Amino acid sequence: MDIIEKLLDVPNIEIESIELTEENDVTITVRSTIDGTRCRKCGRKINKLHGHDEAIMLRHLPILGRKTYIRIYPARYRCIHCEGKPTTTQKLHWYKERSSCTIAYDEHILLQLVNSTVSDVSIKEDIGYETVVGAIRRHISDVVNWDEIERLNVIGLDEIALKKGHKDFVVIVTACDCGNITILAVLNDRKKSTVKAFLSSIPKRLKKTVTTVCSDMYDGYINAAKEVFGDDVVIVIDRFHVAKLYGGGLDNLRKKEIARLKKELAEEEHKNLKGVMWPLRKNARDLVDGELEVLGRLFKYSPMLEIAYKLRNDLTDIFNSDISRSEAQVKIDDWIDKVIKSELTCFNNFLSTLDTRMSEIVNYFINRQTSGFVEGLNNKIKVTKRRCYGILNTKHLFQRIHLDLNGYSLFT
Repeated sequence: MDIIEKLLDVPNIEIESIELTEENDVTITVRSTIDGTRCRKCGRKINKLHGHDEAIMLRHLPILGRKTYIRIYPARYRCIHCEGKPTTTQKLHWYKERSSCTIAYDEHILLQLVNSTVSDVSIKEDIGYETVVGAIRRHISDVVNWDEIERLNVIGLDEIALKKGHKDFVVIVTACDCGNITILAVLNDRKKSTVKAFLSSIPKRLKKTVTTVCSDMYDGYINAAKEVFGDDVVIVIDRFHVAKLYGGGLDNLRKKEIARLKKELAEEEHKNLKGVMWPLRKNARDLVDGELEVLGRLFKYSPMLEIAYKLRNDLTDIFNSDISRSEAQVKIDDWIDKVIKSELTCFNNFLSTLDTRMSEIVNYFINRQTSGFVEGLNNKIKVTKRRCYGILNTKHLFQRIHLDLNGYSLFT
């Protein structure tokens, strides 16, 4: 039991029992080790036990990869000082009233929202959409307690789409210093003025500790950061958003070519091209035999797709390379020349972005930083009180786009 209590990392509790459900989830029944509470009317400390409320089940951080729930029967105490001798239920600091999750799990949810959508987190964590929204609501306050923060170092700006079609956004502002992740704020829109107001609210002593701001390609974020921090801070366009843009160019060409081939090929021939989307989104080195065969058939009918596929992979290889900023600039310029000579138009949107944001894109190669620095980290998460200019209140599912980066799959 002592080992499980340490794994739970929940204060002031004692484990009474542990169960494994039919779904192989872990349910841990605990009791509070704190004696008494404060009367909800007079505020005095009371310790005359009156009984226990009905059990509440709280989702907690997984143990050994299994979904974990904590069950507790909150103690109720009677006040002998107040008229009518009212009772008060004991409140513990590791969960919030009317919450279905522990605070630790809420913080985990907030962290998972970086570089992801509310629906994605709902799917990955196997929890309801409203549970994710509830975690955001519970952990948002009107101000940031900057006194709790010693350094910021890298600030990340990443948006979450709230409505189908990506027409409504909130912005999650994070900070990373020596592996310690802090979720600073959730802003209810991505207007430059909103982002700038928040960045401007950072105290002077902490502004001096900011070295990098990682963002997507949205001008409002980049310009807000530049106006607040000037030339003292490096602005980096997030690598994952860069990959999404040029990968989207290949994806758009695939859709057009598949539509063309459906008209031109016999039904049996066209059936042989079924399932080309996922292999086409992978790098060649990650393909298995069956996927190689599918792509081979596809490229026989569409040489343009083969050229675009190789160009996509060439650019990904550049971003995977351990090279300097100046070397990256030269290699990307060479890549641009190849695209132009190929006469492909599927990368035109990305080429336009390179024309305007090359500096911020190649800044990635200075320290290889992204706003997705939380991915894969197992460090203790610190979530402070934070500023919010609105609350999430919509309920939609989003299409998930698969990108293959650095040998793993990213869904955004």
